[in-house]
Amino acid sequence: MLRLPTFTYHRPRSAVEAVRLLREHGREAMYVAGGTDLYPNMKRRQQTPTQVISLQDVPDLHGVEVLADGRVSIGAMVKLSALERHPHLLRHCPGFAHAVREISTPLLRNMGTIGGNLLLDTRCTYYDQTHEWRESIDFCMKKDGAICWVAPASPRCWAVQSSDTVPVVCAMEAEVELVGSGGARTLRAGELYRDDGIQYLTKEAEELLTKLVLPAPGAWRASYVKLRRRDTYDFPVLGVGACLWFDGGGVVTKANVRLGGVGSYAIPAAETEKLLVGKRLTDEVIAAAGAAALKSARTMDNTDQDVYWRKKVAPVFVARAIAACR
Repeated sequence: MLRLPTFTYHRPRSAVEAVRLLREHGREAMYVAGGTDLYPNMKRRQQTPTQVISLQDVPDLHGVEVLADGRVSIGAMVKLSALERHPHLLRHCPGFAHAVREISTPLLRNMGTIGGNLLLDTRCTYYDQTHEWRESIDFCMKKDGAICWVAPASPRCWAVQSSDTVPVVCAMEAEVELVGSGGARTLRAGELYRDDGIQYLTKEAEELLTKLVLPAPGAWRASYVKLRRRDTYDFPVLGVGACLWFDGGGVVTKANVRLGGVGSYAIPAAETEKLLVGKRLTDEVIAAAGAAALKSARTMDNTDQDVYWRKKVAPVFVARAIAACR
C-alpha cells in the first residue's frame, strides 16, 4: 500500500490567508483542492510538500454565478459533479459540461474541482509510476532525474497536458482569475499554460486560481471529444476542444481548435482554424479541416496506446469535434 508522507495541514478561511501561508512556507507548501491529483502524486513521491494548504474553507471559491453580462463565474472549488449537471451550463455551455462529464468516474468527479482540473499536473508513462519504479530507471527529468526518457537527447520534458477541460476552455477563450500577494489579475485561459512538461503553468508559484469565467451565450458553439482506452475512466490520449463563431448565414467567422493529450499544453490546430474561417460547415469542409490537423498532432511515446495510430486518428477526432459544433 502506498502511504502519504508526513505533512502539516492548513485550513485558511480566505484567499489572502492562503496566499500568505504559501509565501511563508515557500517551496515546502502546495495548495490542495479536491486532492484527486495531489494526494496520489504525494503517495508516489512525485510531489512532496511538507505543508499542504487546503482551500475547502475559502467561501469565495465555491459558487457559480451568472453575471449581468451573461458570462458565468465558477469558483475554483466547485465540484465537477455540480458542473456536469448545472442547468445553466447544460443549456448555454453544453460543450463545457460534456468535457466535465468526461473526467474520470462519478466518484472522483464528486471529489475533484474545476480549479484542480485546470491545474492538473502533466503526465507521462515514465513519470506516473511508483518511486521504486522510477528509481530503477534513475528517475526522469520531471522529478529527481536528468533525462527525458521519451526523447533522451531533448533538453526539455515532454510530459503531456491531460486535462479534459483545458482544451475546451482555451478554445472558448474563457478567462481565469489569479490572486497573489500583489492582488488579483485576470487572463485568458490559454495564457495560463506554456509548452513545457515541468514548468507547464505561467502563474507564479504563490498565486491561487480563484475562478473560471465562461463567455456569455452568443453566436458560437463549443464541443469536446476524447480518445482513451477505457471509456469509463482513463485520461485522454487525445482530447479535442473546438469553438466556432458564426454569422447569421451559418458561415464560420472565427475558429479555435485545441488538441490536448498530445503536448505539454493544449496545442492550437492552426491550419484547421484557417481552413474553417469564411466557410459553412459542409461535410467536405469538415473532412478537410480534420485532415489539416495531422501536423499539429505531434504525438510521442509518453502516454497510452500506439503513438503512430494516435496521430492517424487525430484528424478523425478533430472532424468529430467540428461537426459537433454544426
